[in-house]
Amino acid sequence: MTLIQLRQFTLLAKAGSFVKASVLLHITQPALSRSIKALELEFGQLLFDRIGKKIELTAFGASTLQRCQLLLEEAEGLKLSGKPLARNNQGRLRLGLSSGPGALLTIPILSHVANHFPKLHLDIFRANTETLVRMLRERQVDALVVDVRSMQPSPDLKMDQPIELDGAFMCRPDHPLATAAKVSFQQLLRYPIASTPLSDELARILIERYGENAHPQVMVKLTSDEISHLEAVALQSNTVVLAVRAACPRLADIKMSPAINAVARFGLVTMANKAEALFLPEIRQLMAQTWQAMASPR
Repeated sequence: MTLIQLRQFTLLAKAGSFVKASVLLHITQPALSRSIKALELEFGQLLFDRIGKKIELTAFGASTLQRCQLLLEEAEGLKLSGKPLARNNQGRLRLGLSSGPGALLTIPILSHVANHFPKLHLDIFRANTETLVRMLRERQVDALVVDVRSMQPSPDLKMDQPIELDGAFMCRPDHPLATAAKVSFQQLLRYPIASTPLSDELARILIERYGENAHPQVMVKLTSDEISHLEAVALQSNTVVLAVRAACPRLADIKMSPAINAVARFGLVTMANKAEALFLPEIRQLMAQTWQAMASPR
């Protein structure tokens, strides 16, 4: 088998039609049919069920498709690995960001790529950690930046470049709680509380600090994966936001008694034993610079 055949197979599986695939591949339909037939003979099993003019992947074809996609990704990475990064480098990087990292990294990453690598195709996906991990495993993204405390440890995932950033209860600068020297949890509960989905570890910390009513399912009234939306709501209402301090620069800290003393631990997550995307080292360096600037208290 050849990489050309594997590319033809994967495109045919996506197109769902020999006619459509042959047009996309710029080859004749009989030539494509011979190529796929040769693959099936080599595998010793059918890749597609032919149903009239329609085709459907067999069970073997579906599992083979996943392995072919991995092989093609590795081949592409190998081809690009020897090329130094330059402004005219082309390629694609697909990056998943959960709520906190999305608020902190989206603009710096987009700006950096636009300024230094204008020919790179950069796709940023914003979603919750569970969804992003699934996308990573399904090869829909190349890497993630998420709160790793929301992840289940797994041998197929690799995490590096961790950074811990302080979390806080925050409100608009002219909120009734903004200037108080000490705020009890009962005082806090007089106002709507908003947050992104919180990890089990943070839920445990909240309950230890403030009691059973601090469980996120009880305490949090407004939930969104997008921190910028929560910040905007807090600026327009008496809502209190629980989030990473650095992600809400327009809000003021609430001086809780006792203090929350909770941190988010963000990290870069990739698939273990998989070649790294070409531009990922550049993103790593940019992340390190961004984390360094944000780690100091405001």
